[in-house]
Amino acid sequence: MRVDRVMPLLLMAVLISWGSAPVAAQVSAKEMAATAELGRYAGQYSFEREPEIVWSIFANGDQLTLEGRRTPATKLAEDNRGGFSSAGGGLRLVFEQDTRGKVTGFTLLSGSKPEMAMKISDHPEHNHFRHYSRQDVMIPMRDGVKLHAVILRPTDTTKPLPILLNRTPYGVDEASSNYINERYTALAQSGYIFVLEDIRGRYESQGKFVMMRPQVKHGSRKAVDETTDAYDTVAWLVKHVPDNNGRVGVLGISYDGFLAMEAGIDPNPAVKAISPQAPMTDVWMGDDFFHYGAFRQSYGYDYALGMESGKTNQFGTLKEDAYDYFLQAGSFAGAVKKSGVGMLPTWKAFLNHPAYDSYWRKRAVEYHLTSVTVPTLEVGGWWDQEDMWGPQEEYAVLEKHNEPYSKKHRVYLVLGPWYHGQWVQTTRHLGALDFGAATGDYYREHLEAPFFAYYLKGQPGWNVQNTVTFRTGTDKWERYSQWPPKSAKMEDLYLEANGGLSFAKPENPKAFTAYVSNPADPVPYRKGPITATYAPGSHWYTWLAQDQRFLGHRSDIATFETPPLKHNLTVTGDVYADLFASTSGTDGDWVVKLIDVYPDKPNAGAPPDDPNEATHMAGYELMIVEQIFRGRYWKSFAHPEAIPAGKEEKYRFSLRGTDHVFLKGHRIMVQVQSSWFPLYDRNPQTFVPNIMKAKPGDYKAATIHIFAQSHLELPVMPKS
Repeated sequence: MRVDRVMPLLLMAVLISWGSAPVAAQVSAKEMAATAELGRYAGQYSFEREPEIVWSIFANGDQLTLEGRRTPATKLAEDNRGGFSSAGGGLRLVFEQDTRGKVTGFTLLSGSKPEMAMKISDHPEHNHFRHYSRQDVMIPMRDGVKLHAVILRPTDTTKPLPILLNRTPYGVDEASSNYINERYTALAQSGYIFVLEDIRGRYESQGKFVMMRPQVKHGSRKAVDETTDAYDTVAWLVKHVPDNNGRVGVLGISYDGFLAMEAGIDPNPAVKAISPQAPMTDVWMGDDFFHYGAFRQSYGYDYALGMESGKTNQFGTLKEDAYDYFLQAGSFAGAVKKSGVGMLPTWKAFLNHPAYDSYWRKRAVEYHLTSVTVPTLEVGGWWDQEDMWGPQEEYAVLEKHNEPYSKKHRVYLVLGPWYHGQWVQTTRHLGALDFGAATGDYYREHLEAPFFAYYLKGQPGWNVQNTVTFRTGTDKWERYSQWPPKSAKMEDLYLEANGGLSFAKPENPKAFTAYVSNPADPVPYRKGPITATYAPGSHWYTWLAQDQRFLGHRSDIATFETPPLKHNLTVTGDVYADLFASTSGTDGDWVVKLIDVYPDKPNAGAPPDDPNEATHMAGYELMIVEQIFRGRYWKSFAHPEAIPAGKEEKYRFSLRGTDHVFLKGHRIMVQVQSSWFPLYDRNPQTFVPNIMKAKPGDYKAATIHIFAQSHLELPVMPKS
């Protein structure tokens, strides 16, 4: 739900812009000599790990200036350690040279590990940032509350421009010309009037903040919610911002994505396009706080603490491993007591509303999406650790209302190889994965920018029919006329009792695989130590792509696996789990993971330049889709019931979408387990009225049987 407001480029957080140096009236011989000496460093440098990131170095007097396409001009002065550093030493470069003294590259010594860059040209290039002026305003809402906003407009033109609005709870104070050029590079160079607004009750805006404020009936002139605040903001902007063309686009990621979608419900007539990106949509069914009723404990704890401890962000750290912290706390009620900060509003909601009641339904966005009111571009990441449900659910609901053969009222979907919000970065990596190109750059330049240019400026170039996905495994962008594509056919992959996987029905469907789930020793969801969600150095962002071999020693995970594949298998669409299982307890959680197992040795059949068949990927176990289902909701999400002990029951749930190729020589693995801690709270495995208030004696070990008729429904594409 949280996306850092500062552009997360390579070490961008430590870059400090000093501005332009004054021009000297006279240049001494010594200064000329110094400039000539520094001139050998001038040129363009491409990073070894991220070739799309190119920095230019300019020689200016006795200093160097660094800048890049998405990097503001930054002065570097020679330090006493043989390198060049920015002000405060946050950024440090050590140049390398060959035996003839020619500069060949540099090592960036900032961050967790050195980054190498090679010199690719002796001719540096400026970043061509457009300068934007800044204005702070307070915008009145219909109930008299005023919201703080920052307006940024390019100073090199006075022609009418459309407005791009981003509403956020995370603060807009850092909004500046450099920020716009870094964060929205393609859009900023095209030219828009950018408006960033603090939502009600956050930072410099007035009023009271309510987490994911539910919609109100709009009959009352004073009734307010995020749709009315968006409507009133747009009305004020169109009337009061000089030289706008009367067209407004709204975009945002995560909580901001929820706000962007709200702007498309009963929209102001000036809103002509919206882009909800990783939007929080239904926080009980599949987004931030619950997945099919399983409570996302450590995340819900951290996020509410960060958002409701004050008007500004208060995200903190834990003094101990989160695994130990929540295990010792017992239940979520115990964790709240242990925090010592009192009862926050959202913590209270968790404790009082564990089931899918009216409290959560009122906050769910999908029930309000009854038509495509404005062109909508939904965006999500395959490995989004926070809001993978949102973009797919909003698209699925809205797609039914698409106007055929028209671009006026359509919803579009883009899904790429990213964690939460990673498409704002210039990177070809996700943890250990290398996709061979900066996929976020492709999205921003070839999808996001043309979308807004078409609907807000009337420019050609938006040629997407329906859905664009990045197909992992073969690492290619694909386009579809509908999602999921009709050509994908559902095939059942059965979990055999001998630990195998087969597309053939089992001869004995009642054969089973068994394991014991012990709440005193729950399965960790990622490698330890587990820090607070947004703590410095947290592995929260990439955990869904983490190698699952770290769990290989555990006996409380049922593992099923194919032999090495003899041909590629392409899975495109939504994956479903049909789990036939029993427990000796009266409640339990079901975690199902679909995993791509890389060959123990680099795949001989892969192209020699395939980065994902490199030696470091040998044997890697990569989760492709995964999901958890809380057993007590086997009949109704609103009315939990005990599970009959020892009786086989069917649990069917979606693992959501993918577009992935299991390559020849790889193996398909499915794992089933009953805990994923501390991200998800422990199920006592004994039915109690409220798991979040469970007592120590409620937690009991249970024997689990996974029967051989259990299977995954895979949307398999025809062999090419």
